[in-house]
This record gives sequence, C-alpha cells and structure tokens, in this order.
Amino acid sequence: MSNIVALSEAASIGLHSMVLIARSNDTLNVGQIAEKILSSRHHVAKILQRLAKNGFISSNRGPSGGFMLRKNPDEITLLDIYEAIEGKFQVQSCPGDKPTCPFGTCLLGDMSHKVSTEIRDYLVNKRLSDYL
Repeated sequence: MSNIVALSEAASIGLHSMVLIARSNDTLNVGQIAEKILSSRHHVAKILQRLAKNGFISSNRGPSGGFMLRKNPDEITLLDIYEAIEGKFQVQSCPGDKPTCPFGTCLLGDMSHKVSTEIRDYLVNKRLSDYL
C-alpha cells in the first residue's frame, strides 16, 4: 500500500541519527547508529557525511571514534536536518506536481497545500532538543 504522506528513507535516517547522536554522552559510530535504526551501514554513512558537510556533526576516526554534535540541539530544527538531506522544503499546491490541472480546479482542493504547510510548520517548530 502506498502512502499519501511519506518521508524518504534518507530523511528518516538523518532525523533518527541526529536524535541518537544528540542523546548520546559518547560518540556513536556508523555501525552503532545503523544497528539502532535498522538501516544499512552504507546508507547511514552517506547521510552522516551530508550532515557533517552541513556543519551539524563532526567525526573522529579510530577505534574510539564516532560522530558528535557540532551545534547546540536548541539551535537545530527538524527542518534544518530535513533540508540538509533533501534540499529546500517545497510547499506543494498540486499533489501530482502538475503546473495546471486538466479539470480547471484540483480534485483535492487545497488539501496538498494545507498538508505540506502543516508538515513544514511542524518541522520548523520542533528542535533536536525536544527529543532529549
């Protein structure tokens, strides 16, 4: 069954990884994070690289290495994390991403716009610190 509203696997990995890293008193490595969120090590590593590139986390190599936050959890919104993975969040007007509706008005009304606006508002109002 398909979902009307779905979060990409990459965004899910990013959000869950950031919460795990923020909650941990020690550094967490890719293997530990992948095991806890039931994702492949390779995919987790790719997402963590993006988050590091965007300045949210840093990593230490070596046997006791791992990832740690570079910013205060109060300063990071879920939208910040989402956009680091997926790019700029776009509020949708058409659920089919069409420039014009063949029926003149959307069969779903403005539902797509309302739902995507609510999701964006939720993400911007939730901080990483809310999950500690």
